[in-house]
Amino acid sequence: MSNANAEKLKALKLTMDKIDKDYGKGSVMMMGDKPHIEQEVISTGSLGLDVALGIGGLPKGRVIEIYGPESSGKTT
Repeated sequence: MSNANAEKLKALKLTMDKIDKDYGKGSVMMMGDKPHIEQEVISTGSLGLDVALGIGGLPKGRVIEIYGPESSGKTT
């Protein structure tokens, strides 16, 4: 890693640490980092949709809005 990249990463780390301190842990993260939060879910019944949602279904205890044009299959 070049010296310039090391300096940029150091500045980025300092900035992220300050944001975490000011706004709370997890308020900012690096692209590609994934928070490890256990969430109870309800399966949609569609494996593809559960995978696309990223947590394996719809989160329990949350308000979910399903949005789309008429006749797009929202109620089926």
